[in-house]
Amino acid sequence: MPLSYTQHRNPSSRDGSNLHLNLANHIKVSRASKSPYDPPKIVGYVLAKMEEDPSDGVPHGHITSLSVMRTHRRLGLAEKLMRQSQRAMAETFNAQYVSLHVRVSNQAALHLYRDTLGFKVDKIEEKYYADGENAYSMRMDLAGLKADLRNKEEDEESVGQDEGEAVGSEQGEAAEKKEKKRLVKVGRQLGVGDLVERNEAAAA
Repeated sequence: MPLSYTQHRNPSSRDGSNLHLNLANHIKVSRASKSPYDPPKIVGYVLAKMEEDPSDGVPHGHITSLSVMRTHRRLGLAEKLMRQSQRAMAETFNAQYVSLHVRVSNQAALHLYRDTLGFKVDKIEEKYYADGENAYSMRMDLAGLKADLRNKEEDEESVGQDEGEAVGSEQGEAAEKKEKKRLVKVGRQLGVGDLVERNEAAAA
């Protein structure tokens, strides 16, 4: 189930730092395609952006919208979309954290953000939505994600590097094996003296 995403820059942004991230999970449906050129079915998306002028002066991203079709829920797609957006913001724009708003009555979204992804409630914003419902203002620190990305890069760079000579007990064992090696003449390499000594030994 491949995951793909496209990035769209906001043309109104002066420095291009305001990034709108559109992600879609493409799933092959069970019915046969009408033709080989039929586009994949888009069943979910997440819209995210980098705050252009953050009030706290810290570069961070904000989740604007997240949605998955009812027919494709409970498959982990929302989590994958969220994690992909967080990684893109951390890698591309060095985001320190990501924030979002969610209705206080949306228990399914709260379970995803708080229990699965690790968001924490920062504050409650009263009458945030047009219908007057309050919203939880939530945020998640991306320091752990950025550390994991750095460790992964270091591990990839270390693959295939020469680990150097053997040390300790391995070096001692190698030297011992080398000392036990002896030059032995066999077959046609035997000299005349060797043949005489062998014949005498056989006669004795």
